[in-house]
Amino acid sequence: MNMNRELEYMFVQCARVWIPDAEEVWKSAELTKDFKNGDASLQLMLEDGTSIEHKLDPKTKNLPYLRNPDILVGENDLTALSYLHEPAVLHNLKVRFIDSKLIYTYCGIVLVAINPYETLGIYGTDIINAYSGQNMGDMDPHIFAVAEEAYKQMARDERNQSIIVSGESGAGKTVSAKYAMRYFATVSGSTSEANVEQKVLASNPIMEAIGNAKTTRNDNSSRFGKYIEIGFDTRYRIIGANMRTYLLEKSRVVFQADEERNYHIFYQLCASSHLPEFKTLKLSSANDFLYTRQGRSPVIQGVDDTKELSTTRNAFTLLGINESYQMGLFQVLAAILHLGNVEIKDKDSDSSLIPPNNRHLTAFCELVGVTYQDMTQWLCHRKLKTATETYVKTLPCLQATNARDALAKHIYAKLFNWIVEHVNKALITNIKQHSFIGVLDIYGFETFEINSFEQFCINYANEKLQQQFNMHVFKLEQEEYMKEQIPWTLIDFYDNQPCINLIEAKMGILDLLDEECKMPKGSDDSWAQKLYNTHLKTCSLFEKPRMSNRAFIIQHFADKVEYQCEGFLEKNKDTVNEDQINVLKASKFDLLVELFQDEEKATSPTGQVPGTGGRTRLSIKPDKGRDKSSKEHKKTVGCQFRNSLQMLMDTLNATTPHYVRCIKPNDFKLAFSFDPKRAVQQLRACGVLETIRISAAGFPSRWTYQEFFSRYRVLMKQKDVLSDKKLTCRNVLEKLVEDQDKYQFGKTKIFFRAGQVAYLEKLRADKLRVACIRIQKTIRCWLARKKYLRKRSAAITIQRFTRGYQARCLAKFMRRTQAATIIQKYQRMYMERKRYKQKQAAALVMQTILRAYMARQKYQGLVREHNAVIIQKRVRGWLARCWYKRCLVSLVYLQCCFRRMKARRELKKLKIEARSVEHFKKLNKGMENKIMQLQRRIDEQSKDNRSINEKLVSLETSSTAERERMRGELSRLRGVEEDAKNKGNQVTSLLEQLEKLRKELSSTQKEKKTIEDWAQTYRDEMEKMVSELKDQNCSLKKEKDDLNRLIQEQSQQMTEKMARAIVEKTQQLETDLNEERSRYQNLLTEHRRLEEKYDDLKEAMVSSNVSKPGHRRTDSTHSSNESEYTYNSEYAELEEGSRAAEDVTRGMDTSLTLKLQKRLTELEQEKQSLRNELENREDQFQRARARDDVEFKKARGAELEYESLKRQELESENKKLKHDLVEIRRSLLGNAATGAGAPGSPAYKVVLEQLNASCEELEVRKEEVLILRSQLVSQKEAMHHKDEKETMTEPSAYVEDVSKLKDAGELKQAYIGLKDTNRLLEHQLQTQRRGYDSEVESLRGELQNVKEENNRQQQLLAQNLQLPPEARIEASLQHEITRLTNENLDLMEQLEKQDRTIRKLKKQLKVYSKRIGEMGAGQTEGQTSPGQMVDEPIHPVNIPRREKDFQGMLEYKKEDELKLVKNLILELKPRGVAVNLIPGLPAYILFMCLRHADYVNDDQKVRTLLTSTINSIKKILKKRGDDFETVSFWLSNTCRFLHCLKQYSGDEAFIKHNTQRQNEHILSNFDLAEYRQVISDLAIQIYQQLIKCMENILQPMIVSGMLEHETIQGVSGVKPTGLRKRTSSIVDEGTYTLDSILRQLSAFHSTMCQHGTDPELIKQVVKQQFYIIGAVTLNNLLLRKDMCSWSKGMQIRYNVSQLEEWLRDKGLMTCGAKETLEPLIQAAQLLQVKKKTDEDAEAICSMCLALTTAQIVKVLNLYTPVNEFEERVSVAFIRTIQTRLRDRCESPQLLMDTKMIYPVTFPFNPSSLALETIQIPSSLNLSFLTRV
Repeated sequence: MNMNRELEYMFVQCARVWIPDAEEVWKSAELTKDFKNGDASLQLMLEDGTSIEHKLDPKTKNLPYLRNPDILVGENDLTALSYLHEPAVLHNLKVRFIDSKLIYTYCGIVLVAINPYETLGIYGTDIINAYSGQNMGDMDPHIFAVAEEAYKQMARDERNQSIIVSGESGAGKTVSAKYAMRYFATVSGSTSEANVEQKVLASNPIMEAIGNAKTTRNDNSSRFGKYIEIGFDTRYRIIGANMRTYLLEKSRVVFQADEERNYHIFYQLCASSHLPEFKTLKLSSANDFLYTRQGRSPVIQGVDDTKELSTTRNAFTLLGINESYQMGLFQVLAAILHLGNVEIKDKDSDSSLIPPNNRHLTAFCELVGVTYQDMTQWLCHRKLKTATETYVKTLPCLQATNARDALAKHIYAKLFNWIVEHVNKALITNIKQHSFIGVLDIYGFETFEINSFEQFCINYANEKLQQQFNMHVFKLEQEEYMKEQIPWTLIDFYDNQPCINLIEAKMGILDLLDEECKMPKGSDDSWAQKLYNTHLKTCSLFEKPRMSNRAFIIQHFADKVEYQCEGFLEKNKDTVNEDQINVLKASKFDLLVELFQDEEKATSPTGQVPGTGGRTRLSIKPDKGRDKSSKEHKKTVGCQFRNSLQMLMDTLNATTPHYVRCIKPNDFKLAFSFDPKRAVQQLRACGVLETIRISAAGFPSRWTYQEFFSRYRVLMKQKDVLSDKKLTCRNVLEKLVEDQDKYQFGKTKIFFRAGQVAYLEKLRADKLRVACIRIQKTIRCWLARKKYLRKRSAAITIQRFTRGYQARCLAKFMRRTQAATIIQKYQRMYMERKRYKQKQAAALVMQTILRAYMARQKYQGLVREHNAVIIQKRVRGWLARCWYKRCLVSLVYLQCCFRRMKARRELKKLKIEARSVEHFKKLNKGMENKIMQLQRRIDEQSKDNRSINEKLVSLETSSTAERERMRGELSRLRGVEEDAKNKGNQVTSLLEQLEKLRKELSSTQKEKKTIEDWAQTYRDEMEKMVSELKDQNCSLKKEKDDLNRLIQEQSQQMTEKMARAIVEKTQQLETDLNEERSRYQNLLTEHRRLEEKYDDLKEAMVSSNVSKPGHRRTDSTHSSNESEYTYNSEYAELEEGSRAAEDVTRGMDTSLTLKLQKRLTELEQEKQSLRNELENREDQFQRARARDDVEFKKARGAELEYESLKRQELESENKKLKHDLVEIRRSLLGNAATGAGAPGSPAYKVVLEQLNASCEELEVRKEEVLILRSQLVSQKEAMHHKDEKETMTEPSAYVEDVSKLKDAGELKQAYIGLKDTNRLLEHQLQTQRRGYDSEVESLRGELQNVKEENNRQQQLLAQNLQLPPEARIEASLQHEITRLTNENLDLMEQLEKQDRTIRKLKKQLKVYSKRIGEMGAGQTEGQTSPGQMVDEPIHPVNIPRREKDFQGMLEYKKEDELKLVKNLILELKPRGVAVNLIPGLPAYILFMCLRHADYVNDDQKVRTLLTSTINSIKKILKKRGDDFETVSFWLSNTCRFLHCLKQYSGDEAFIKHNTQRQNEHILSNFDLAEYRQVISDLAIQIYQQLIKCMENILQPMIVSGMLEHETIQGVSGVKPTGLRKRTSSIVDEGTYTLDSILRQLSAFHSTMCQHGTDPELIKQVVKQQFYIIGAVTLNNLLLRKDMCSWSKGMQIRYNVSQLEEWLRDKGLMTCGAKETLEPLIQAAQLLQVKKKTDEDAEAICSMCLALTTAQIVKVLNLYTPVNEFEERVSVAFIRTIQTRLRDRCESPQLLMDTKMIYPVTFPFNPSSLALETIQIPSSLNLSFLTRV
């Protein structure tokens, strides 16, 4: 039920299957209809679109094989495929080979190698380094991975290993074996023993020449098998090799089929027969010899046999086979060719003869050194022995010919064995072998049209190897199941033991063959009948052909093979006429006699051959130690082969085997062409499909629980996920797969049956597809809505802009309409206005006339009316005035009457009221008010009167003006009237003139029109001419602009070109500088490595007396810059060690002795040449020294004269000072009576202090003058007496001064001073004597130094003779330069010493003069009394000098130097110094000690201190070179010491950064530029050691952290893996992550910062770190197919961004580290970009500038989708990329050089720290140092 369900689920529509095909073996098809149980056929559609019906077998009902998902296609391991069957294996190999250009594929424990027939760049040293130390499953399949696995298991398991390389002829077996041996030689770590690999490789041309031949399938087919054992010592370094051969095809010597050749060596000799040394061989063309012309194909296309012979001869020479032996071998080979041409004719039916004087037989006899008669006799006769007598029997022609061919084959076989034996001798060493790795290069299963005895033996050997292979695979499967505690069920696999029994068992084929060979009249036919009778009915594997009675068929594991019985007996017997052998043994040719010497018996598989160091040697040679009489009972070829094959199987069973199956993809040797038929045939034959079948029979797919959980987490629900991953996986599997037999749970893995992973992958893909559809639906909805919104917004915008445009157009139209209306309005207005103005003018004229008339009439009426008005006005005024006056008088009268009446009445009242006061008051009050009112009224009336008067005046004025105006207007009108009359007359005349003017106007218009027409014509012509001129001008301007632009472009191009050339030149110079710096630093590295190797060899030689021989490395303090005495002591130790090792070297073999003698002769010659060169240089130096001495003497004489003058000046100055001192004292005594200078007074004290200071300075100057005199005396003896005389004058002058003193106390004081002076003179005399003695001692010391120098030169010369020529010359030149520099320094030191003395005296003299002047100026300030002079006596001579400030120097004794080095370097703990003290403190202390040695001018002390420092740093680095903290600490201190040497050297380039105080600390006596270079070299070595140490720490982290670990969880999916599991990306304990790398980088950075490393140096270190990270990551990416996916590209880019963030945090973005990651960044981008169209190809080419073409193509070939939704890169796209990148000029190297180190520089970094402020902590135990 479950099976039916699974079938229904798998065989559905669109499922892909494999169906058999006659041409392609298997063809892919797709189901077009679901399969249901019971259907008799399947409806399929092929890939080309053809629909077919595939009928099922009615008996078995077997369904076709299912195809694996595309995600699994192209896997590194075939066992990773879910469906394990033949078409899946074939398709996977084809995809990898054709599409990805990958020739290696794993198939479980087997490496399948397909011959590409093209040279591939995947075998370089960089690839070897990339595979070294890696697990076999962590890298892509490669022969190096198999070799590394064998090497690692040999070292880990202490078990010998074997690599079994098999395959058809031409499949690449020999090349694979050669690459495996190259890998062992490279990774074994022994550069001195790598010569073994060269010898093994040199043996290849020899073995190919004598053992390879052209066949129909291969131009260079190996016709023998070989097993090479590569021996290793206890350190697993190659020490030797041994080669065993199997079953040489001797029959090819005498017979070749069509289109085949004999062994190459014969054709090489024939092609080189024209050479002078081969004239004696009497050879000619290959077509002239029977043994070389039978195949009718004597030439191989593309092969030059002459050059091949030259290669073969060079290989013979390299392996120690000299020219004489080589010519002997060629003689034997030529003799075989001549022997084949010896013609034997029938004499009668039972006898034969050779025609007399046969030239080929004569040549044969001459070449092999035998007589012609003997060979003629025994070629046609044979000797028969009976019990009683011996007689000679003639041979028929056929038997004689066969005997001749048998002799030729026998000679060639002997020659072949002799060459193999000597090759082994050249590869054997006397060092004891600890273990070995065997490489078996043996023929694969063969089947031809005619198969004979050789094919039978070959297939027999393959049956045995296949049985061993099957058992090994079965054993591994069983171990895996038992390890995981899976129930073990017997797996049915093909057991070929019945076939082996058929061949080798009792009464088997070989037994019957040997039995038939013993029969007197045995024949091939009788043997065939025995086979039929014995096995035809009893063994199913044995068959008889239907049409033949002389053949048989064996069912081998690979195929049925039909063997022809003809020749089996003869080839098995391999009989040779004993008499012919005896003739050859009696030859005068020594080599031929050596070939036929008796051979040693074959040893057992465990036996040892003396002299081979315990190496197991297996011999396949027949036992020839028996009596010649027992030759009939010697072993047959089949028996020998069976025994040797059994020994080989015993050897292989005693080792751990590794299998390499070589496949020949096509028979036409086409590059990367795949023939499925041939491939399937070989896969079946080599056992790959059997491995697949065994794996598929059990549980081929295996997952760890973590990998299963990570891969199929998408199939689980949240509630199914438990904390226990194992339980989670169990629960999920029980739900997903109901049949529990389909899987098993192990301890650490889940085991699945074949097809179950595909089933789970389909479930996963369906789940992901549903999720993807949902995601796509949502995203598409979002994209559609976003697109809709974008379109809506765009539509709205378009509408808005359209409406705006329309509105603008409407507005524009309206504006234009309005403007037109306005224009029309104004135009019409203008016309109407013009018309109106004309009418108006006419009307105005008429109106003017009419109005004038009317105005006149009106004026006259107005005048009249005005006059009447005036008359009326005046009359009426008079009448009104009269009436007014009358009324006024009447009114006044009435008022007066009334007022009188009122007044009377009031009067009465007033009279009454006046009688009372109140009334009076009221009356007054009212009167006042009335008066005021009346006053105001009067004022108002007066104002009104004035205004009325003004109005009257103005009216009068206006009336007068109006009258005048009217009068004027009247007069004007009268004038106008007169003018109108005149104008009327003028109008008539004007009309006449107007008519006349109109006539003139018409004529003028006609003329104007004519002129306008002419002007228009002229204008047109001019415009045309102007346009033409303009066109010409424009063209000229254009040409001018073009020329100017061209000139500018050319000038710009020239400028750019020059700038580019300058930039390129600068870059080239920088590149050259970096290359030179890198080359120099590489030389330093090589020098250090040679030093260490020299130390190791020296210690090994010394230790050989007290311990057993072996390779043991110890520390060494040897240095190329050590001092003479150190060098001498070490050289003495070396001589003692060499003498002690003489006994060891006595056992060296003869070849090594000859090489050493030859090398010694070369060294003697080089020694003589070096001596001559040394003598020439010494002569040149002596001449240069003589010239320097002459110049020095001249300069010295001038300096002596100058110093004499200076001395006289100093003496005169001293006398003057003494006189001044006496005057001061006299003045003090003279002024004693005044009391001003009484004792204790301030003035007295000041003067006394000045006097004491002056006396002190005087005595100091005297002492310095005396010292100067002593120096002058030692330099010039002629001045000695003069100096003594001047010295004696000093006391006399002083006595004179004393005699002037009057007081007894002063006399006593003067006497005491004189005594002190005498003592001083005596002391000076003793000092001079000591100086003389010390000078004598120094001269003796110099003499001794000269002797030691001579001895050291001799010892150095002896040591240089032991160096290579280049190193010897460099060492001698370096030593000579150092010696000359030291001598020049000594001379310069003497000159500088005198100059410093003179400068010092001048300075002191100036100071003294200044103080005397100050003392003289202070004489008037005070005086001293005589009593005070007596009480406080003055001692002018013995007053000590004042203490000076600390000068930043440290003094130590000579015997404390070792203690200084020990405490400060050897036993110093970097951690404590870095944490508690200032950075670079040891460097400062060493420099302060060096300053003191320089200050005291002790060159020996300077030299020994520097040498001891350098050697001690080297020693501590050698001892603790793997400790990053120690190396970083001493790199920082070495750089600081180097900067101090520069900073205080005195060079202008360095001292400009110093303070004035620091400049006072400059080194004064020695120029240490040479030592600066030495220390710089030491710093470079320490830097390289630091980089190596960091690389060792980072190397294990990089691949895991950058590639394997999933920094972004869930992005990468775990794909199904095969038998060889890769490193999981899941974080486990001990797994390195990106955080591990970042933490380690931070630790490196913080350590260097704590040690005070220069910032620029830190940047260089970080740049190197990032280069290592990028290079290792990229290299692993290029070698790991599983890492080349889109998701991994995202992981890498994220990891790189984290590294960049780290750089940003540390402020190191400008150090160039980011640029070193550019190749890795571009590789990650390449994994993520689209890879389909030509535009994508162009983008990739422009993006990947830091990657080479090989790297880009490799990444594209390796690109593998992790999920089904990703697409593979098409082959056409890769071809497009290659075409576009074809013109790139770049290195073809695939991998980056991880060992490359950027050249390091040490920019000058001065210290601001003052040396005098440095305090030495007590923790350093340097109390013996004294501050100076």
